[in-house]
Amino acid sequence: MITIISGTNRKDSMTLKVAKLYYNMMSQRADDVQLLTLEDLNVWDRSAELIATEERLLIPSEKFVFVMPEYNGSFPGILKLMLDNSDIKKCWWYKKAMLVGVADGRAGNLRGMEHMTNILHYLRVNVLYNKVPISRINDEINEAGDILKPATELVIIQQIEEFLKF
Repeated sequence: MITIISGTNRKDSMTLKVAKLYYNMMSQRADDVQLLTLEDLNVWDRSAELIATEERLLIPSEKFVFVMPEYNGSFPGILKLMLDNSDIKKCWWYKKAMLVGVADGRAGNLRGMEHMTNILHYLRVNVLYNKVPISRINDEINEAGDILKPATELVIIQQIEEFLKF
């Protein structure tokens, strides 16, 4: 199983649109792809809801795709909170991850992806070398979640195909 995590709890975010885009593109190439959004998930503690999400999506997954917006030079605290309050050994140890950065600026959350890489390595997660920073997100993807630039679509396809081989 591959679980794509939309790494923010903001409603109607561009991050969720990108996560859905990855979900649709990956589902065409792989079986058992799931999407997890943090919009309504209680991750503030080890709630029954978080434990149920672990059992349904995190523990069974062998691979994860983290789609993360840039927040203050890194990624959202809600995503770190989910990691911190999850069962680390069962959810993360010895699994694989792919990172996608989303930003309205020009760096595509490069710092946030590097920060997350260090955290995931600490959690014994192997991270795919090909991290895609999607800069100026409003020029790359429209409100409906469609890719506006063919070059961006090719980069995403290449990343997905590499991840499936990883």
